Amino acid sequence: MVDHFTNAQQNNPGKADPITNSISSQFNSMALLFHEDDLNDLSFCIKNITAEWNEAFDFSHDTRFLSNCIQKTDVHELTGNIAQRLCTAADIRFYVTVLSEAEKQGFKTSTYVKGNKNCNLTSWVAGCEPGWGCSTAKGVDVDLSDKDDMPFRTTDCQPCCEGFFCPTGLTCMIPCPSGSYCPLATLNPTTNICDPYRYQPPPGMTNHTCGGADVWAAVTSSREVFCPAGFFCPSSVEKYSCEPGHYCRLGSTYETECFQFATCDKEAVMQNITAYGIMTCVGLILLLLIFYNCTDQVITTREKRKAKSREAAAQSAKELAQERWRSAKETAKKKAETLSRTFSRKKSTMTEPSSAGTSSKDEAIMMHDIEEDPEDRDTVSVDIGEKASKKELKAKKLHTRSEIFKYAYGQIEKEKAMEQQQGSVPFSGVLSMATGSSYRSRPRLEVSFEDLTLMLKGTKRHLLRSVSGKISPGRVSAVMGPSGAGKTTFLSALTGKARGCTVIGSILINGKNEPMCSYKKIIGFVPQDDIVHGDLTVEENLWFSARCRLPAKLSRAEKVLVVERVIESLGLQHVRDSLVGTVEKRGISGGQRKRVNVGLEMVMEPSLLILDEPTSGLDSSSSQLLLKALRREAHEGVTVCMVVHQPSYSLFRMFDDLILLAKGGLVAYLGPVNKVEEYFSGIGIDVPERVNPPDHYIDILEGINTTSGVNYKDLPLKWMTHNGYPIPPDMQDPDLKPESAHEGSTSTVGGHDDRSFVAELWQEFKLILHLKNDNFISYFNRRKDLSNRKTPGVAQQYRFFLGRVAKQRIREARLQAVDLLLLLIAGISLGTLAKVSDENFGAVGYTYTIIAYSLLGKISAMRSFTTDKLQFGRERSSGMSCFAYFFSKDTIDQFNTVIKPAVYLCTFYYFNPPRSSLLDNYIILLCLLYCVSGFAYALAIYLEAGAAQLWSVLLPVVLTLISTQNDDKGTIIPFLKKLSYPSWALEAFVLANAERYRAVWLLTRCAAIAKRGYDLRDWNFCLLRLLVAGLGFRAFALFLLVACQKK
Repeated sequence: MVDHFTNAQQNNPGKADPITNSISSQFNSMALLFHEDDLNDLSFCIKNITAEWNEAFDFSHDTRFLSNCIQKTDVHELTGNIAQRLCTAADIRFYVTVLSEAEKQGFKTSTYVKGNKNCNLTSWVAGCEPGWGCSTAKGVDVDLSDKDDMPFRTTDCQPCCEGFFCPTGLTCMIPCPSGSYCPLATLNPTTNICDPYRYQPPPGMTNHTCGGADVWAAVTSSREVFCPAGFFCPSSVEKYSCEPGHYCRLGSTYETECFQFATCDKEAVMQNITAYGIMTCVGLILLLLIFYNCTDQVITTREKRKAKSREAAAQSAKELAQERWRSAKETAKKKAETLSRTFSRKKSTMTEPSSAGTSSKDEAIMMHDIEEDPEDRDTVSVDIGEKASKKELKAKKLHTRSEIFKYAYGQIEKEKAMEQQQGSVPFSGVLSMATGSSYRSRPRLEVSFEDLTLMLKGTKRHLLRSVSGKISPGRVSAVMGPSGAGKTTFLSALTGKARGCTVIGSILINGKNEPMCSYKKIIGFVPQDDIVHGDLTVEENLWFSARCRLPAKLSRAEKVLVVERVIESLGLQHVRDSLVGTVEKRGISGGQRKRVNVGLEMVMEPSLLILDEPTSGLDSSSSQLLLKALRREAHEGVTVCMVVHQPSYSLFRMFDDLILLAKGGLVAYLGPVNKVEEYFSGIGIDVPERVNPPDHYIDILEGINTTSGVNYKDLPLKWMTHNGYPIPPDMQDPDLKPESAHEGSTSTVGGHDDRSFVAELWQEFKLILHLKNDNFISYFNRRKDLSNRKTPGVAQQYRFFLGRVAKQRIREARLQAVDLLLLLIAGISLGTLAKVSDENFGAVGYTYTIIAYSLLGKISAMRSFTTDKLQFGRERSSGMSCFAYFFSKDTIDQFNTVIKPAVYLCTFYYFNPPRSSLLDNYIILLCLLYCVSGFAYALAIYLEAGAAQLWSVLLPVVLTLISTQNDDKGTIIPFLKKLSYPSWALEAFVLANAERYRAVWLLTRCAAIAKRGYDLRDWNFCLLRLLVAGLGFRAFALFLLVACQKK
């Protein structure tokens, strides 16, 4: 390459010729004139007219073709003749403008130039023919820089010089641009065509031979002017073969050296850089493997160290408990005796409050101090006030994992020991009641309800009817009844989760008419289904719930103590580090999963705990273990209410209260468990021997057992009469059919319903609207928080969610690998099959790229929100932040946004390299993925998984096809293209590639860009639109997440 240019410089006879240099400089200076005149109709395809004109028509390195043309003219008329044959600025402007208009109108050939003063219907000289030119009249001066007037050239017509082209309809010569090859044409006797061009000599003119080149336009209509692929042309009159180790694209002015590991044969059009693609793929795969393995190893190592620290702390706590408890127990007994004597002497306490009362209280506190810290041998001698303040700060001062676990297991061991001594009541509760110490206690919630009735909005269908009673703190209430009795509806009404229903009656909290949602932070609701994260361990599920829902001011040590206490009470110690598992991936057993489901609510220390069938699917021992844990919660002052199905007798006796519902949501019994048999015996229903009472009562309510002689439909009336509750008028009417009075789940007040199908359809539609409206209002209708609990804010929850999502992604490494493998396969397929074409600047290959890349990007992005919709619904209803959840998912997904374009390009770009840079393509794909992932979020949040996947496949194809259509006026296509993200991406791809086509490609670039309606200056704007669309889609997805979440 260097040798050819060196020889051209050394053998350039016109280098020192002042005439040649003068003409060359005059021609090059035309760019300034064009810039001043603002060729605005070409600014859409040429950013810098001056620079690109000079690049295309800079002949300073080799003016031999100009010197040769001068030598062909008369030596005596040297100066005038060549200048009189060259096109002026006005001629060139006229040619380019007409050419541009022809391309915009869709002409596939641009060899025709419309009429002008030299070539028209009345004047058509030989120079008007393709490849020929003429001169002005002798003595007429021609100013090449004249941009306004085209001179008359109709004399001395001759063939166009080598290195020039003479368009049809213009009688002047224009130098061929860099990257072209314009030799003189030779007549092909067989085809009568002037090779290598496409024109024919005019018939009947024997003295008219083939001339030079006739056109420079788009490559589709003037490919013969372009330097052939596999060759390079340092000037417009030289052509050399590409040497081995180099490659030459179409229109090359020099041969480009191939990369070190690329293969390039002689006259190679493109270098084969597949080896670099393979190396890049291998490198990326290794980096990803190292990243995932190292991250997974770090997490595993951390969990192992945590487990060892926990086991060591547990063992140490047990040993200390056994060693120290003897002395602590003896001291506690002595102080307890003193405390008992003090409480029994009330009169002396009243008469001597400053001595005996204070002494007893101090002794009790000392005894509790011994229990709290048996390692402290100076407990008794420390001042009471100082010790109390010291203990409040104790948990906050613990920082290391070992210290925290020692503290937690020490507390658990002491609670175990004191529970054995005091029964089921924790010893800390006894001390708190005895001494009035300021230990952390839960607020108590007593929920009473009177004449509670639920009806579907827009209908008179009863789901619950005339339910009166209360559930109290410290008691475990069981809700039982046959199927369809409204048990789950009753729980939903208590917790304020009933949607699409009209609520009649009152629900009072601690005797006050307050909305239940005001106490959302201290209410736990355990759903019937086990809605837990299967890709997290048991401990991770519980710990996340505790971090987000316990008070923010609570120290880490106290939170660890709460979680460890729940794990211990639910018997989950041996599976705490096991993944919960999903349907596809086996994890812990069903019973253990059910206990984790309950534990998610227990770790937030609720004041009201509602459970929907927590014992379903559990064996007897697991059910008893769960009931014991719930009774322990009740002894802490928690109000526990749960739905159970056919409990065993031993399990039934563990409940304090029973709410027995009949069909239609009516109450058959509501009161203490120990009085239920007495009540039913009083109305003539006795339990046979060896029959479980709850089974017997449910069989009667189902209408299966009729041996008692009591109609099951009369049981709700008997209960109302027994308690003096008002009976609804329709239930007092003896003529009313029993089915309509009692089958509340299917009945309507008002009798016969003969509505048409359209009316029923309209009614169902209204019900759906009511439900949607209730869901929307329930979120935005903010109530005053009365729970007195300040949980972590959005920023803190974002940190917690971020850590959880990162763990989930790492555990989905195999799924992530499949996504990346699909991108590699797509890149190889499209890089091999959809070759980048110079005619359309790779638009076809980029079109397929947008479809495949959008499709794969959307499907993988949708998994972020489709896999855990149920879990999010539960977390959201408990008060967790939608914003923290959404932005944590989006933040982690940005890793894919960064890495996936590189994975795709390492195959597509290296198998089918366009002229645009790798960085340009990477940036466009990154912006495109950011846009489509936001779109996928909205689809995944609003639609079900199947429908979302269908739309994610359909939309990229349809929108991309729209973006490739022509802008037909009078149709909606142009409007849709402006709003279509594939159109923005395709435009960015084409513009990035088109800008690399310079010199001889200028008109091709302008023609292609004009045909598509693009603008070279809009590349940044296209990327900005993709990014803004991505932000807009995310904002819309967040709105859907907040306002339209499925229930």
